[in-house]
Amino acid sequence: MKVVHVSQSSPRDACLARLCAEVYGQQAGLMPLVIFAGTQNVLFTQEGARLLAGVDGAGKPLALALLVLDEAGQGMTVTHACEFTQGAKARLLSELSLKAPLRVDANDEKEKTFYQQCGFKRWLETDNGPYIGLSARHPAKSIEALSPTLALDEALILRRFKHDAAAFTQAKEAFLSGLNNFPETL
Repeated sequence: MKVVHVSQSSPRDACLARLCAEVYGQQAGLMPLVIFAGTQNVLFTQEGARLLAGVDGAGKPLALALLVLDEAGQGMTVTHACEFTQGAKARLLSELSLKAPLRVDANDEKEKTFYQQCGFKRWLETDNGPYIGLSARHPAKSIEALSPTLALDEALILRRFKHDAAAFTQAKEAFLSGLNNFPETL
């Protein structure tokens, strides 16, 4: 598997739309659109997120991962990931864990075990939140040293959609265009 940084806006938007659709599914209401629009208009614009793909020898996407920077700019959190071929997500995350200062949040033991198999060996204890896994390259040594991940104001995006029909229509059309133009190769 080769890791590709999807940086050109057209394929990146298409991959982001597909990632959001895969992660949230058909029954998620507006959440895929909110994450898509927020990431596209805020995180990508401010260079606060990167979209990476794991591709085969012919360049066909096998898995996608969205990495969002922390507020200090020292590490990145895997916020969304999906696969199109069984095992590709684990291979992509394993590759990324070797190369980047990554953080993952696991909500239960099953997710924690999955991430451990992907190379996240250091785990920080939290009182009541998710398990926090760090790759070997992540600089934090404790919970206190972790900088918060850049976040989208999902409620604000939803309010904008509710009060600005043109913004909603534009986001929806960009999302659907992305889904319809998902690249066969990267």
